[in-house]
Amino acid sequence: MVVISKTFSIPQFYDSHAIAPLKDLVFLDIETTGLTPATSSIYLIGAVYHQQMEWHIRQWFSDSLNSEQEILEDFFSFIKNYQVVVSFNGETFDLPFLKKCAAAYGLNTDVLDNIRSFDLYRHLRPVKTLLQLENLKLATLESYLNISRLDQATGKEMIAVYHDYLETGDKRLYQVLLLHNEDDLKALPQIMPLLSYLDIFRSEWTLAGYSLSTASSSLTIVVDCSVKVPVAVTRELPLCRLSIRANQIIIEIRAFVGELKYFFDNYKDYYYLPDEDRAVHKKVGQYVDPEHRVQASASTCYTKKSSTFLPLSHEDMFDLYKEEYSSKQLFTEYIADPDFILAYAHNVLEDALRCAVPVPSEEAQEAPPELFS
Repeated sequence: MVVISKTFSIPQFYDSHAIAPLKDLVFLDIETTGLTPATSSIYLIGAVYHQQMEWHIRQWFSDSLNSEQEILEDFFSFIKNYQVVVSFNGETFDLPFLKKCAAAYGLNTDVLDNIRSFDLYRHLRPVKTLLQLENLKLATLESYLNISRLDQATGKEMIAVYHDYLETGDKRLYQVLLLHNEDDLKALPQIMPLLSYLDIFRSEWTLAGYSLSTASSSLTIVVDCSVKVPVAVTRELPLCRLSIRANQIIIEIRAFVGELKYFFDNYKDYYYLPDEDRAVHKKVGQYVDPEHRVQASASTCYTKKSSTFLPLSHEDMFDLYKEEYSSKQLFTEYIADPDFILAYAHNVLEDALRCAVPVPSEEAQEAPPELFS
């Protein structure tokens, strides 16, 4: 067994306190000779952690066919000092593989059962739609954030390199194996800022400004957030154009200028006046000539208003207007008031969250990335 330790630096890091204090996190990635513990072995375990204001990397390398148990024992002794293990697809591959290999040697795996898992692949799945990513492979996420890496090989290619190393003891092959694992490990803390695309929708918002363009009949709302995203993104959604830049959300939405209907509840309490094309409460309608009034129905129990209206994603505290009773699209009247605008922004952003950052159902989960890609 060979244990390698070194320090490194990264340009920025995600505020992990919502997960755990940074000192309690350990990032994990393993390298194996195959996909199944029954026929394969672990030849390299890598961990990244933050200590004394520095980032550290530690690797346990199996330099012979007989040292797998030794690296497992030493790694288990190390990891018991941490509260959360952060991985990429580790809940599907790395952690189960470690447990099965350890069990084969009769090792106690309680340390893995007692540590909380935070699988970045699982948590980042919803941002694929928002960022319009082709897939969720680690290399794709690195590319999106312009994270450079020296190693360009795949995990599958490393299997052959490891076997060649065992046969030859070539130090150059040894360095290639370590570098592949090292680049994967260093990428894990560096892709964590992608979580901010989820956090920003749950952050505290304050209204930075708004403007209604009479020429284009469009409303622009700018919201300041307590979270900052690493790369600006813009999406065209069914209800609005959504842009996220640094710590701001910008909503551009087309207003409707014209006449809409406000439908009263309890239509049985209203008369419809065909000559005036509106409904009035029976307390008022009782004074209208019976020849000019009829019992209102749900679809005729309305009053009309001409104004500037904004589309809503769902019913809320606002007065609701529609083109017709059966119309699905809801509107509310535009009010040039900061409190109204911020409340309206919340309504629209709830819809944006569903459209741009969908949560995959258990039945429609994306397949995990290829383990040796």
